[in-house]
Amino acid sequence: MTLTANGSAILALPAVQEMVAPAHWRAIDFISDLHLSAAMPATHAAWCDYLGNTCADAVVMLGDLFELWVGDDARDSPFEQSCVATLADAARHKPLFFMAGNRDFLLGPAMLAASGMQGLCDPTVLTAFGTRALLSHGDALCLDDAPYQAFRQLVRSPAWQSDFLAKPLAERLRIASEIRAHSASRREFDGAASADVDQPSAIAWLLATGAADFIHGHTHRPGSEPLDAVHTRHVLSDWDLDQHERAEVLRWTVAGLRRLTPAHAHLHSA
Repeated sequence: MTLTANGSAILALPAVQEMVAPAHWRAIDFISDLHLSAAMPATHAAWCDYLGNTCADAVVMLGDLFELWVGDDARDSPFEQSCVATLADAARHKPLFFMAGNRDFLLGPAMLAASGMQGLCDPTVLTAFGTRALLSHGDALCLDDAPYQAFRQLVRSPAWQSDFLAKPLAERLRIASEIRAHSASRREFDGAASADVDQPSAIAWLLATGAADFIHGHTHRPGSEPLDAVHTRHVLSDWDLDQHERAEVLRWTVAGLRRLTPAHAHLHSA
């Protein structure tokens, strides 16, 4: 943390990955917070259909692709195997990029290789169509929820991850299920329901990276809003087509950013 002149805390900008879109790209899709699991068959089916049919030149997944990921050896389980197959097939036709979220931060090199996804650091700056956008899952900037940030710091530490991944898969699944059950009241995985991205820190990150737009997920509050006179944030939708009719793709073209349903992502005019 750093302090501004008025004493407010600003989260220091981590190391930033730079990515430049090839000149031939005409459309880039952003999605996040699908929380894929065998318990959400309609959501999973819509995602499979979307990946197989989108006309975008690239798809960027900004975290929480999976409801839970306890290590790359989980990819051999039946549901995860089907997801790997869907990703690998789509990756043969277009680049797929993945940034870890708060539920799938243990997704590692073995899963990336098996699925054909390319990993992105959080945050990443993407330059396309003559402008720069800052990409993040978003949870690191939910600073008002101190308990969640403490939990996040713990589970992102190499020591904790090394110890956790050394446990048998069944034990890891049990531990994760217990944490998830507890999070129904405290929401360790997601933070407090009221938490949102810290606006001063978001603006500071945008100024430091020279980006005009901030694209993130995590908060499940889709929409676009100005952060100040020159910076705008775009919050991605979560996907839930089993209990709700909620799913959205944010598409970036030379004309700007616009939202569309996954079913319309195959349209070049969308």
